[in-house]
Amino acid sequence: MQETADIAVIGGGIVGCATAYKLSCYFPDKKIVLIEKEKQLSAHQTGRNSGVIHSGIYYKPGSYKAINCVKGRRELVAFAKEHNIPHDVCGKIIVATNESELPQLNKVFQNGIANGVEGIEMIDSKRIKEIEPYCEGIQAIYVPCTGIIDFPAAARKMAELMEKKNNKNKILLDTEVIAIVQDSQQVTLKTNQGEVKAQYVVVCGGLQADRLAGKEVTKKKVAIVGFRGDYYDLTPEAQYKVKNLIYPVPNPQFPFLGVHFTRMIHGGIECGPNAVFVFKREGYSKTAFSWRDTLEAFSFKGTWKFFAKHWKFGIDEYRGAFSKGFFLKRLQKLIPSLTIDEIVPSRCGVRAMALDDEGNMLDDFKMEAYGRVLHVLNAPSPAATASLAYGDEIARTAIKELKIQTN
Repeated sequence: MQETADIAVIGGGIVGCATAYKLSCYFPDKKIVLIEKEKQLSAHQTGRNSGVIHSGIYYKPGSYKAINCVKGRRELVAFAKEHNIPHDVCGKIIVATNESELPQLNKVFQNGIANGVEGIEMIDSKRIKEIEPYCEGIQAIYVPCTGIIDFPAAARKMAELMEKKNNKNKILLDTEVIAIVQDSQQVTLKTNQGEVKAQYVVVCGGLQADRLAGKEVTKKKVAIVGFRGDYYDLTPEAQYKVKNLIYPVPNPQFPFLGVHFTRMIHGGIECGPNAVFVFKREGYSKTAFSWRDTLEAFSFKGTWKFFAKHWKFGIDEYRGAFSKGFFLKRLQKLIPSLTIDEIVPSRCGVRAMALDDEGNMLDDFKMEAYGRVLHVLNAPSPAATASLAYGDEIARTAIKELKIQTN
C-alpha cells in the first residue's frame, strides 16, 4: 500500500473519529485518512466503557474537561438525535450513604453549578427512594441530564460522515502505524500495510499515545499506564432493583468514580468498574500479561512513585478484582438488599491513564505539537462524552500549531 493524504488521523476510537470528522468539516476539500490498527473502529476504550453520557458535574471548574464535557454532551445528544444513535437521557443520582461523604457531595454539587450543568438538585432520602426504590442513602444529587448511549455506533457515524465529506477521504482498518518519520515537507507513516504520506498528522492513540509520540515528545516525563475495570451484571431476576444510574460519592484523590450501577442502552444492568493496574495495555482478562508493557511500566519512575502514594487503594482494588464477595460489599453500600447470587461476572475494559514522572495522574486533556504532528497525549474520561467538543478542540489546535492552511 502506498497512500497519500493532506491530513492523517491515527486512532479509530471515538476521539480519533470525532477529530477526523471535525477536520473534514473545516477542510471539505482536503483528503483526510483515518488509520486504525484493529479490524474495526472503537475496539478498545470506546467500545469497553460503561456507555454513560456524563453531565460535567465532577470536574474542576474552568478545566478542559469541565468546559468540553458540558459542551460536548449537548452536542453529542443532538448528534445522536439527528443520526438515530441509540441513546436515552435518563438521569442519575450520586448518593451519600454516611455523614462523612456530605462535604464531598456538596463540593461535587457546587462544581456542577459552576460548570453550568442544568437541572441538578440536592435531594433527601425520601426522594432517593422515589427515583431508585432499592437504593439507601442519606442525601444525593439528582442529575437529570446524564444519559446512556451506544458510543461505538456514534464513533462509526462520525467516521462515516468524514468519508462522505470528500470522496477521496478514507478509513484504513487493520493498519498499524509502526513509525512516524517527518521532514520539513511531509510526514511518512510506516505501517504494517505499507506507507502513508501526509502533509499533517494528528495522533489520537489512546492506550498507545506515549509510544506513538516517542521520547522526543514525552521527554520521558509522561507515560501511559493502563487500569483495568472489571464489571458484573445483575441477573435478569435482579434487574428490577435498578431503574437507571446510581453512583457513589467519588473519592477526591482519584479520577475514578467508584463502582456504580448503569442501565445499558441495549439492555441489562452493569455494576462496576473497579480500577486495577494492568500488566498488558490491551489485555481484557484478569491474567493478561505482556512483557513489553510490564517492563515499560516498571522502567518509568513515575509508576513506582504512583504505587508508593496509593498502595492501599491498589490493594483494595485488587481485592475487588479477585473476590466476588468484596466486590459485592462495595455494591451493597448503595443497594444493601443485593445478594451474591444476583451478580455475575461480565466484561472488562482498560483505561489509559497518563502519569508524570513524579507519579501524578494527569487529570486533564493534554496535547503536544511536534513538527507537522499533533499528539493527543491524554484524553481522560469524559473523553467519549466530550468527543465532539474534543474533536473540535484538537482540529483547531492542529490548524494553529501545525499551521494548516485553510484555503
